[in-house]
Amino acid sequence: MPRPVGRRAEILETFARHVAERGYDQTNLGDIADELGMSKGTIVHHFGTKAQMLREVEENYMRRQLHAVQGMWERLEKPQERVAAIIYASVLLHVVDRHATVATQREVVQLSDDPAMQEVRKLRGEMQRLTEAELQHGVDAGLFRKIDARVTTLQLFGSVQWMWVWFDPKGAQSPEEVGASMVDVFLGGLLLDRYGLQQVADPKGAVVAAVRECLTAVEESPE
Repeated sequence: MPRPVGRRAEILETFARHVAERGYDQTNLGDIADELGMSKGTIVHHFGTKAQMLREVEENYMRRQLHAVQGMWERLEKPQERVAAIIYASVLLHVVDRHATVATQREVVQLSDDPAMQEVRKLRGEMQRLTEAELQHGVDAGLFRKIDARVTTLQLFGSVQWMWVWFDPKGAQSPEEVGASMVDVFLGGLLLDRYGLQQVADPKGAVVAAVRECLTAVEESPE
């Protein structure tokens, strides 16, 4: 899905910031209109309803994530590298795409039963399937101990999707260091042989570099 351009993009980015800072229920289209020096009717003309704006924010965000993951998969082949990449990406998105990240994380169940959010649910499901497949690949290859790949995937996403509550990108630890700590704990509990753990849990390592390059490329892309 192409990113919105011009005035429309400005409206959507401002909406995402308001949702990130206030929550969906407290976000008011009138406040956004006042901030941008336009009428509320202009926003309604572009998007229709607040729910439609949230849907577009979430769809665009998930499509960018999936595009970035495709690039990561081209650079990283081992299951432990790919699982680590998902974790690093979850942290670094709080830097390169912070407002959309926090908005989608804090409203993860908002409108979950709305038929209009079906595409968002599909995209989120695809991200989880990619992760589950890598976990199962690691089990089948004798790299990971025998676990239920689906449950472990849900545990992983349940953890990273609540990062907005506690993670401060400007905190004492860098985002890469926070990601490395999470990789160390998560993969440390999965790997049968922890010999290579230090390599994937290196905040200055090749996995982090690949993740950052792919996220930056997607954020700078017009599509």
